[in-house]
Amino acid sequence: MPRKKATAADAAATVTAKATKTSSETKPKATRSRKKDPEVRVLFASSEVAPFAASGGLADVAGSLPVYLNRSNCDVRVILPLYGSVSKAWRDKMRFVTYCYVSLSWRSAYCGIFELKDRGVTYYFIDNEQYFMRDSLYGEYDDGERFAFFSKAVIEALCRIDFEPDIIHCNDWQTAMIPVYLRDYRWVGKLAAVKTLFTIHNIQFQGQYDPYILGDIFGLPESDLPLMTWDGCLNLMKAAIELSDKVNTVSPTYAGEILDPWYSFGLDPLLKGLQFKLCGILNGIDFDTWNPETDPAIAANYSADDQEGKLACKKDVLSEFGLDDDGRPLAVMIARLTEQKGVDLLAPIMDEVIKNGIQVAILGTGDSKYEQIFSEMSARYPGSCSARIAYNTALSKRMYAGADIFLMPSKTEPCGLAQMQAMRYGTVPIVRKTGGLSDSVRDCGDGQGWGFTFQNYEPWDLYGAMIRAKDLYYDWDAWKEVRTRAMRCDTSWSRSAESYKYLYLDIKNTV
Repeated sequence: MPRKKATAADAAATVTAKATKTSSETKPKATRSRKKDPEVRVLFASSEVAPFAASGGLADVAGSLPVYLNRSNCDVRVILPLYGSVSKAWRDKMRFVTYCYVSLSWRSAYCGIFELKDRGVTYYFIDNEQYFMRDSLYGEYDDGERFAFFSKAVIEALCRIDFEPDIIHCNDWQTAMIPVYLRDYRWVGKLAAVKTLFTIHNIQFQGQYDPYILGDIFGLPESDLPLMTWDGCLNLMKAAIELSDKVNTVSPTYAGEILDPWYSFGLDPLLKGLQFKLCGILNGIDFDTWNPETDPAIAANYSADDQEGKLACKKDVLSEFGLDDDGRPLAVMIARLTEQKGVDLLAPIMDEVIKNGIQVAILGTGDSKYEQIFSEMSARYPGSCSARIAYNTALSKRMYAGADIFLMPSKTEPCGLAQMQAMRYGTVPIVRKTGGLSDSVRDCGDGQGWGFTFQNYEPWDLYGAMIRAKDLYYDWDAWKEVRTRAMRCDTSWSRSAESYKYLYLDIKNTV
């Protein structure tokens, strides 16, 4: 009879049964004093981790998810490059563990390993100044070589540190070579049975290179070309998808979307063939960091039960942007000014939006065309529209707190965190139904939702959602109900961490 595949629920039941048996065989006093063994041990490999080095949402995930998992009887440790941008304050807290040399084709490169403990998580840093002492995290001519080194260094570090994981959790193309190199380390006892999870945060960036460099840069034999090649290119993400035990995306809807050629950037045939190992888990946000009740960065604190302070926050943002304080609804957009973020939907309807009584404040940088369009709109409609062409995290938080409406009409959005952050501060989101936006925002048209959604990627569909929001805004009791539901929506990492825990247990216990 075929062996039944273990599920996450089976794994949890088995763990519970073992824990019960152990408890019955141990004296009560010893049971109370003995620390519970973690249910699963995971090394979380990421090219960026907040607060050490960050350029986007991946850093927020890597900086928060392990914290919450470790509160749920897991032992999740994080490994990342020691970039030049890591501050001296963090470096002073690190402990040097050891060093080794990593072979990559004809090169043998130094690899220092440092350790730091913070918020209940152990972090390991891979040191190599040639590769990581740079002004930026990405966009270098040798990114392929840099992150191939990092991927192999992760495995070499595991051979030397006092940690034996059940799973290595890889994230995006920068760590996609870990499952590839891991094949050559199965002779190492602690790595013989380790499994891998590969998370796709954004399928657009796959790590694509000329097949000519397979041996010289990645140190792989020509026999690996079929594994490493997709559509005529070396494709690191493709190899990780093929070799990993499980693959997941950062929202359930995105897991389905990437099976469609419109979203997959060419990988849909591969993913359809491996759909049995694909799932989606919605990201979350850190409720300790994003908390209007305690946040010192906003003009006044408030809560879902007492929202009076939000008016002071709105006055603060209106003053900052030079907008009239006349009671109109304030819609804000905080984003890269690129078409992927939907600014090409907002630009054509701005005249009508302003004429119909909605104020707009925009913060971001991006394509020069859109920077110019929104700057000209600011000059054309003083008091009603204002654009700040800048990247300013402090100001963005004040905008989350002070706005009435948050605009996120993205063309694609694997998950998105900004809409969750806005909701946490009682700013009602308007989003297009795609990816994680679809999973995290429910339209209030049914009387139960906390935002406004639209489906078609068309300017006037966005306009219709904005007019619906404006009309509801003037029904104060109804608007307050929607705002309260947004603030009370559970988008915390606690929920997502439980889903990852069960996924880890499923991987660990599946033969």
